Amino acid sequence: MSNFEFHHLASAVFVLALVHTFCTGWFERLAHRWPAHAGLLHWLGEVEVVFGFWAAVLLALMVVWIDADAAIAYAESRNYTEPLFVFAIMVVAASRPILQLVQDSVSMLARRLPLPDALARVWLCLSLVPLAGSLITEPAAMTLAALMLVPVFQAPSLPQRWKYLLLGTLLVNVSVGGTLTAFAAPPVLMVAKPWGWDNAFMLAQFGWKATLAVLINATLLVWGLRAHLTETEPPPMSDAPVLRAPAWMVGVHLLALSAVIATAHHPVVFLGVLLLFMGFVQAYAPYQSPLILRQAALVGFFLAGLVILGGLQSWWLQPLLTGRAPEELFAGALVLTAFTDNAALTYLGSLIDGLSPQAQYMLVAGAVAGGGLTVIANAPNPAGVALVREGFADQAVGAGALALAATVPTLVAGACFVWL
Repeated sequence: MSNFEFHHLASAVFVLALVHTFCTGWFERLAHRWPAHAGLLHWLGEVEVVFGFWAAVLLALMVVWIDADAAIAYAESRNYTEPLFVFAIMVVAASRPILQLVQDSVSMLARRLPLPDALARVWLCLSLVPLAGSLITEPAAMTLAALMLVPVFQAPSLPQRWKYLLLGTLLVNVSVGGTLTAFAAPPVLMVAKPWGWDNAFMLAQFGWKATLAVLINATLLVWGLRAHLTETEPPPMSDAPVLRAPAWMVGVHLLALSAVIATAHHPVVFLGVLLLFMGFVQAYAPYQSPLILRQAALVGFFLAGLVILGGLQSWWLQPLLTGRAPEELFAGALVLTAFTDNAALTYLGSLIDGLSPQAQYMLVAGAVAGGGLTVIANAPNPAGVALVREGFADQAVGAGALALAATVPTLVAGACFVWL
């Protein structure tokens, strides 16, 4: 099989993986019909499994049609820093003392807003926390916001369509909320160095527009939720801990979080920090909740699969970006990011010679604005979906329903980036 033919085969596997993301609910229903195979079907029904599973299929096909050495060489040639980082940051950011600090801060600010407490908390989780992602990175912001919104997603009085609208708004806001700096959003990180974008540039060109989009989206969503979340039925942000972590312990957790963020490009270092952190958590177990190792590992598996599958898609993606007008680049990136990770998309854009500053801006703007349309559109999205999906029917998030729910916040973000 020639390289050309194998690239087409790899793209066919990629398409099957995309189709699989639309069928996770179907696998969950099959699990109820065939209890003898329920374990396997439940596993295939988890959206975080999809791309890792199909990456394994692709590597198996590579072994059959080429040889095992080629499959191993390709797998080892990929960069897995981002999946490993997301795994580490999810585990640390979701720890009880960090969550306690963020919940206390949200509660304090909620009491000062002219809204019922329940709505104020949701508004802050959809606005302040995603914007904080520009400092603590988008995966950390997604983890914290999703964990605090879990009780809202699990509220039986909240209609299913509003759960999708809530999730769609969260994904879009995290995607654009990380663009106030040059290091927090994966699609920005891919182009910051080759294009010379620093924090001052990001704040001036993207930051204030992203802030406006996040505030508008959060406000629209909370306004719609006012009939479902009232002061008489406030959603608790989490179960009360047995023991509150003392201030010094919160400080140690913040230090670990900062160390993981500061060493985000050095997996040997941040994984070492994670192992030390896990030992510290075990030493003070009465003040801790179980670490979300399973959820974080599945998200890392998902992203690693996307790295393997996505590495063979540039043959058709890059021609779609080359030679386009800035407006076409924006529209193309907005659509294409729904079918591939937006960081991969901007990376391919950084390889195109002669892109004008306006074209560069439009490419990144489209990529981050479309980052909430699907689970694969932005690296932190699988983390958010993994943490809240138990609140959905069959514990599965439908890809079509999510794309539809994210359409309005995506258009708001796109309008802010293009018209302002």
